[in-house]
Amino acid sequence: MSDSAHLPFDALNTALKAGGEATRLRVLVLLAEAELTVSDLTQILRQSQPRISRHLKLLVEAGLVERFREGAWAFFRLAERGGSAELARTLVDRLDPADPIVVRDRERLAAVRRARAQAAQDYFRAHAAEWDRIRKLHVADEAVESAIRDALAEKPFRSLLDLGTGTGRILELFGPHIERGLGIDLSLDMLLLARARIERAGLRHCSVRQGDIYDLAVPDASFDVVIIHQVLHVLDDGARAIKEAARVLSPQGRLLVVDFAPHDLEFLREEHAHRRLGFPADTVTQWMSAAGLDVTLHRSLPPEPGSEGKIAVSLWLGLDTRVVRAVRVVA
Repeated sequence: MSDSAHLPFDALNTALKAGGEATRLRVLVLLAEAELTVSDLTQILRQSQPRISRHLKLLVEAGLVERFREGAWAFFRLAERGGSAELARTLVDRLDPADPIVVRDRERLAAVRRARAQAAQDYFRAHAAEWDRIRKLHVADEAVESAIRDALAEKPFRSLLDLGTGTGRILELFGPHIERGLGIDLSLDMLLLARARIERAGLRHCSVRQGDIYDLAVPDASFDVVIIHQVLHVLDDGARAIKEAARVLSPQGRLLVVDFAPHDLEFLREEHAHRRLGFPADTVTQWMSAAGLDVTLHRSLPPEPGSEGKIAVSLWLGLDTRVVRAVRVVA
């Protein structure tokens, strides 16, 4: 444990008491895997909501877990900073991953995640043809696309990976200026629309395929630019998606995230499968930093006055700081 992570006696005693109980230890293991709600944990641990809420309250007060609220929902995650956060991670790491209790809880977590993914898939399947229209709830597409171009205008790039490509608009936007473009999406219905779009645009050097944003079938350091456009808010684990995107960036490559700023339109969660109601600036910044990227830009675009849009859109640009190694040519 680093010096900065040392705890006073009372704080360490409180943290150990909080973590040293069977259900609370199981909660820590689960929260190390994903951000979860009380409802999620109730479903996984098969305990009452009041009981789970009491356990979470103790873990939060001990600094082992962080709580954050979005609209009517509260999310919990393993604490990320300080001595208590390091202790929580140590407790989780010391557990045998093959322990029957841990295995069973993770299987139930996987089931919860599958149910969420299926709900999102059902939504996308029902709304694929109107996806572009739904996006007009926020800042006008023209303004967002102009900001995306500006964010990446500092230097040209040859290869682009578009994660959650949707209807393929990002590939269409940059396709004429790159040598290779790949769009990945989980929804087969979306991929049909994306393929039709890039074919209409004559972008033969661009392609799309089905894939998992958390486990990309893409080699390390293989793309100059990765874009995650309006995707994080439907994901279960945005930090994990950003970490995987950073893995495939080439040295000095750039990751551009475009998503909603915080808002209170709860119906988007209830009717349109939104997992998160936007992101504060520091949330995505921390995720990028944790993935080893240097955040060089954060910009927020407010809706035009008098427009139908009600949600601001934010952009974050992260830079892979590894040095490009020169190739030595022997005469």
